[in-house]
Amino acid sequence: MNVDDKEYTIADIEALPEGERAELIDGKMYMMASPTKIHQKLLNYINMKFYNWIESNGGDCEEFIAPFAVYLDESKNYVEPDVLIVCDSDKLDDKGCHGAPDLVVEIVSPSSERMDYYIKLFKYRAAGVREYWIVDSAKQRVQVYDFENNDMAEYTFSDDVPVTIYKGKLTINISKLFE
Repeated sequence: MNVDDKEYTIADIEALPEGERAELIDGKMYMMASPTKIHQKLLNYINMKFYNWIESNGGDCEEFIAPFAVYLDESKNYVEPDVLIVCDSDKLDDKGCHGAPDLVVEIVSPSSERMDYYIKLFKYRAAGVREYWIVDSAKQRVQVYDFENNDMAEYTFSDDVPVTIYKGKLTINISKLFE
């Protein structure tokens, strides 16, 4: 939820008290609610799948989970995606990722629906994110935006969802989380 109409900067985000989390979109601050149990289960499962695959297959990419700072630019856009993969280590430092991650996963909660489906979709595409997943537990679906190829696909939790940045070498079936 937007705090007010004041123009904020990254410095304002970084000055928040310990434990308070917010995102900054075009200078507007949006406070973040605590995640639900299903949100955390999905986050851990997806993270585990990415982590295990990257560990098993080597490569230069690293995966991170929230809270991990992503500075889409250095002044007005700061987000904390649920899961992200970064393949260019030059974008990473102790503060977070500076520039677009290669892949971003947002897990929808009732308070983040508009942000994830509309605002972040546009921001991630404009920033140069290669692939964006919207995981919606209420609808039991995953929308995958392959921005590199101007493509979008929708999957159910029972489908094998291909990770397009890995050219089909990795798929994730979310229904296995619930077995």
